[in-house]
Amino acid sequence: MFFVKTYKLWLKYQAVFLRGLGGTLVISAITLLFGSILGLIVAVLRMCKVKPLNAIATGYVELLRGTPVLLQLYFFWIGLPKLFPGLGLSDMQSVVCALIINSSAYISEIIRAGIGAVDQGQWEAARSIGLSEKNVFMRVILPQAVKNILPAMGNEFVSTVKGTSLASTFFLPELITSYKTVQSATFLALQSLTIVGIIYFLLDLVLSWLLGIFERRLQESD
Repeated sequence: MFFVKTYKLWLKYQAVFLRGLGGTLVISAITLLFGSILGLIVAVLRMCKVKPLNAIATGYVELLRGTPVLLQLYFFWIGLPKLFPGLGLSDMQSVVCALIINSSAYISEIIRAGIGAVDQGQWEAARSIGLSEKNVFMRVILPQAVKNILPAMGNEFVSTVKGTSLASTFFLPELITSYKTVQSATFLALQSLTIVGIIYFLLDLVLSWLLGIFERRLQESD
């Protein structure tokens, strides 16, 4: 009976759940894209020899990694519109900004570790042929570090997809919000949760499968 009700609920409200899935994927993609750009900047600052910049970047990472994500979401949701009233930021924009900032702290550590894994001899060899520090980093080190970074970045994307569920606290369009919408309309909480859980599980399986293919391709290219 439970599974019959769940199946009928899916048939009736599948459009709602699929809209939620679309919202989850869009929020996740935006978070990962801009989080990666910001994370690269933070990683470079953490590795630079200018102590004030290094200290600021280190404090940034430690602060974000040391406080709950939900607290950060509330802080940005309440704080950004007040700090920048002229921008007219929506709830969606404020919360996505918080997710980007949070993600950038973790991505910066992934990038830093990937760069650190490149053999030190590569730096010395590139300098010995007269390349500047900038060209050594952009043309020699970063391309090699990408292979170290991408598998971990894939795992970060999977974590980001699941982490977007916190956006439901602010009733943004994503999967958990879809559950709340259907549950309030039907009072079938367990069935609605089951559907959302299955969608998350299948999404995780697909992403993990794609990441596995990508990692094997990288290994073959070596």
